[in-house]
This record gives sequence, structure tokens and C-alpha cells, in this order.
Amino acid sequence: MRKVHKNPYRSYRKRCAVSSDEVSFRIVVEETDLFVTAAGDFSEILLKAIREWRGEIQAWCAIYPEFRTSLVPLQVPENAPAIVCRMAYGAKLAGVGPFAAVAGTIAEMAANFLQPFSPDVSVENGGDVYIHSTRERVIGILPEPESGQMIGVRVAPEDFPLSFCASSARIGHSLSLGNGDIAVVRARDGAFADAAATALCNMLHEDSDVERAVSRAQQLVALGGLEGVFVQCNDKMAFWGRMELAMAE
Repeated sequence: MRKVHKNPYRSYRKRCAVSSDEVSFRIVVEETDLFVTAAGDFSEILLKAIREWRGEIQAWCAIYPEFRTSLVPLQVPENAPAIVCRMAYGAKLAGVGPFAAVAGTIAEMAANFLQPFSPDVSVENGGDVYIHSTRERVIGILPEPESGQMIGVRVAPEDFPLSFCASSARIGHSLSLGNGDIAVVRARDGAFADAAATALCNMLHEDSDVERAVSRAQQLVALGGLEGVFVQCNDKMAFWGRMELAMAE
């Protein structure tokens, strides 16, 4: 049975530390809700780009409705819009439908769009983040958001650009076929990271599935370049790969 979980609150954003030389701003266009940290307020030019990308997705879905609804990978022609191709490719690597990759794809495209204006830029899109950084960062993940506890992953400057994408059956509005608290994937490609997080979270129904999800994550290293994973279901959690845990501020 499919379940859609909705939570309009993004209180975790209040925990994001902003340096003295950075500013944060928010852009909301329909379902896309971006929290951006950069060297300046580039909301006007980014808003135009977001509207263009979303328009391309909507136009494609109008012609091919299955692109939005499919739970399995779909082939798209090479002349499809770039954002459509990126979503389809990331989903194919993870073995899920294209829309499982939409948030991570937009986060990466937005961060890459702003990077020429700001060497340090972070774009978070509903729990999926893509970051360019010249300094060390601690990326927060949310195993127990209601308790206020925040665990982070320490990332060295030479490891950027990088994506961290999360999927949950209990947090947020995205479709999940599992029952897991959270699956977080670290990867270079935002579309793949988002799709892989969805695929792994779909596997989580009970505590014993945590080990199975980690095993699948290890297989995705060769397929899509997965670098690390954190998964939690009920009282059991595990992490694997390049996941140097630290307490986030």
C-alpha cells in the first residue's frame, strides 16, 4: 500500500549555521522549496532558473504522464531537457521512478548555477542538499528530529562538491514504500543520491532490514558512485562508507 506523508514544517533549517560572510534565502515555487546559503542574495536570478526547470518538467509530464507516476526507471530520448535526462539517469542507476530524483536534481542544478557567483554555496531542497565549499562543513542528518538531536557528517573541503539526500517514510511529503525513519545517501551526483535514498528507504520495513539496506548501498557504489549511507528503522541504525559522524551545531 502506498503512503504519502506530509509535514509542512522544516524546523531543521533553524539549526543551519551561517558564517559571517554568508547569507541565507528561501525560494518556493510550487512543490520546490529551496533553502540557499551563499555569498549573497541571488534569489532573483535563481528564481528565474527554477521556474524554467520546473516548466520543462511539467511540459515533459504533460506529453509523457508516466514520467511523473512511474515507480520504475524510464528511458528518455537524448534530446529531452537536461533536467529530465538527469532525473531519468539517476533513477535508472538506483532502480526507481524518475520523480524519486527530482529534489536532488534541482538542488544540484541550483548549486551549480550559483557556484560561479559564490564559491561556497549550499542548496537544500526538502532534505536533499548539494554543496560547493572551500571549507570544512558538518552536514546535519535527522535520525530523531522530534527529540531535537542532530547528528552530522564531517566533510573536508577537498571532498566537495557533494550531495547528501534523505528519504523517510515518516518525515516529509515524499512517497515511500517502506516504513523506515530515514535513509541518507552521500554521493557526487544529486539525482542519483536522491533516487538511491528513496530506493534504500523503500527497503526498510522492520529493524532487520537495516543490514539489507546497507548491503544494497554497497552494491550501488559501483553502479552510481555512492560514497556513504546512514539508515535507521525503529531503534536500529547503521552507517557505512565515508560517513565521519560528528555532532552538528
